[in-house]
Amino acid sequence: MRAARVRSWAAWSPGIEDRDAWRAWCEEPKELAREGRPAANFLPPLLRRRCSGLARIMLSAAFDCCEPEVRAQVATVFASRHGNINESIELLERLARGQALSPTRFSHSVHNAQAGLYSIAADNRQASSSIAAQEDTFGSGWIEALTLLARDPRRPVLLVVGDVPLAATFAALVDEPETSYALALLLEADAPGVGVRIALEHGAPQARRPRWPDALEFLRWFLSDAPRLSLACGRRRWVWERTA
Repeated sequence: MRAARVRSWAAWSPGIEDRDAWRAWCEEPKELAREGRPAANFLPPLLRRRCSGLARIMLSAAFDCCEPEVRAQVATVFASRHGNINESIELLERLARGQALSPTRFSHSVHNAQAGLYSIAADNRQASSSIAAQEDTFGSGWIEALTLLARDPRRPVLLVVGDVPLAATFAALVDEPETSYALALLLEADAPGVGVRIALEHGAPQARRPRWPDALEFLRWFLSDAPRLSLACGRRRWVWERTA
């Protein structure tokens, strides 16, 4: 399976928090904010207090993307290049200084924290994957979602992609947009919606300095009339095309 239908979508970034705002941004994109987190009032207070900024952002997009009766039924893929590495850096720095560690922050420093928190908040017991694939994270997350659809075509898959700026300790090691964001896509094998096919092409290496995260480049394309989106990544090119 290389194609899926996008049943719904939702995104969040500081100051751009609903679909109308995102449609306006996609038509006239501007610099995205580095810092900020949603209120996430849909989460129980105890769970909300334990969420990192990234978790609040990704869960806000995920919950906004799915109708309440669907949230517990979807398989999920949470894709993040850096995940909760900032929390891990903070813990390691405290350890180096001989300071006490927070058990709560430690438990939420793992890469699949967002998937676990979603399963609790949505009472979701379905299959879930957590993906980190450097600059290929969005494309790899999409492929992972297709594998879950292929395994059970009757069950929708919720793909959630997000990141926050990398801590200064490692920020100089990557060339990427520095912003806090998440995009959620509800994918189905056969349902009303826009069909999208993905392909991976190879060619000569291409240098690319992305202005926006790949997931948001995808959203701009998805809401446009363009038939094809190609995102270069070294010798690889992730290609999305519309289907009938």
